[in-house]
Amino acid sequence: MARLVVLGGGVSGHTAATFAAKWLGSSHEVVVVTPNSKWNWIPSNIWVGVGQMSKEEVTFDLAPVYAKAGITYKQAKAVSINPEGNESGDKPFVSIEFTEEGKEGQSENIEYDYLINATGPKLNFAATPGLGDANGLGEHTVSVCTADHAVHAAEELNKCIDKMKAGERQKFLIGTGHGMCTCQGAAFEYIFNIEHELKKAGVRDMADIKWISNESFLGDFGVGGLHMKAMGFAVSSRIFAESLFAERDVDWIIGAHVNKVESGNIHYELLDGSMGEESFDFSMLIPPFAGVGLKAYSKTGEDITATVFAPNGFMKVDANYAAGAYENWKASDWPSTYQNPTYGNMFACGIAFAPPHPISKPMSSPNGTPINPTPPRTGMPSGIMGKAVAHSICDRILKGEDAPLHKASMAEMGAACVASAGKGIFTGTAAAMTIYPVVPDFEKYPGTGRDTDYTFGEIGLAGHWIKHILHHLFIWKAELKPGWTLIPE
Repeated sequence: MARLVVLGGGVSGHTAATFAAKWLGSSHEVVVVTPNSKWNWIPSNIWVGVGQMSKEEVTFDLAPVYAKAGITYKQAKAVSINPEGNESGDKPFVSIEFTEEGKEGQSENIEYDYLINATGPKLNFAATPGLGDANGLGEHTVSVCTADHAVHAAEELNKCIDKMKAGERQKFLIGTGHGMCTCQGAAFEYIFNIEHELKKAGVRDMADIKWISNESFLGDFGVGGLHMKAMGFAVSSRIFAESLFAERDVDWIIGAHVNKVESGNIHYELLDGSMGEESFDFSMLIPPFAGVGLKAYSKTGEDITATVFAPNGFMKVDANYAAGAYENWKASDWPSTYQNPTYGNMFACGIAFAPPHPISKPMSSPNGTPINPTPPRTGMPSGIMGKAVAHSICDRILKGEDAPLHKASMAEMGAACVASAGKGIFTGTAAAMTIYPVVPDFEKYPGTGRDTDYTFGEIGLAGHWIKHILHHLFIWKAELKPGWTLIPE
């Protein structure tokens, strides 16, 4: 019997584990280690954060789902990996620490034949002084990164709405809280959902709403922007975004590295090297991401973390980490199998793998401060990667260790994104976009780096309906309900 251990139960890890359990059957064991007792459909946290969904609508208990799938579930966090075993045995193992109620702090070593690191990100609030405490619930700003964060954000938003109804003007500041953030899309959705809710509450005229981001231009979204077909024309995402901001009367600051957050005030540095401050009554700033802090040790106990992981804590995979300057970057730098180059039975997918370099052009201020989005690896790409990695491992277990690995390069992968701009059956809007490929390939598609026949978008009520339907479809899929395998990633 072979044992596959999956670290992390988010989109990528959950996808990998559930498909692996289905393909392997009861002859082999799939173990999931995740510190959370609930699964969270993170894209809908945006709606929780404006009070349009409850925490219960975006989460469900993992234990019964894994029991139904025949998956061994450990509510715990992974601490370290011993890919060579130790002095008492050759079998590789991962060390975990339980977070389950009643077992907190207890440790266990789990041996494995194959390992998938899908631990997702550490929400690195500490990178910006004052941005948040360890849970993200800082006294100055709010977050929508988890369901609990989003509940807190909705509570704070309601307080601001009450103040506006009482005649007190409020200033909203939404965006990224550091020069190296990713997930601009989540902040983009949140700012327009807030604008929509204030309009519904009849207090929009009492609000000043401003966007702050590390993007060098609006519509970068961490993918260097895109040109998409809309109404028969190739339109840049910059024009698309600027038009929406102007239409909704939302001001913006771009190319900004937030370096300090205080009560009602942030300090930032711009790409031109100048410094500025911005006040707020309500602020949601996305934190930068880092690896969760896994360590790795050799058979003799030597620390080999730097061999297995990149300096940012994400696991090294089959990427070209020596690409060098921006001018040398190629689509082929990006990984396709997500196999660790040192230990062939270890893989990383979703946010947990170390990208070779950003997708957006790297930039820094004259002071040497890097200010540019880091690569997004969430949503649809995470699910596709998780499924491909599970397929590779299952083939090697069932067909032999020489079975070819499945590929899912972001440079050969399309993705669909539906960005909410306000919730409502008849008043909601969302930007529905497709992008192909996610990582631009300027050799294959000179000029834009992408196939404009498969990169298109539009905004409207239909997009909102699609997003609402997808919310229910993906939770249905994640709960392994009838027909779940037919729903695409």
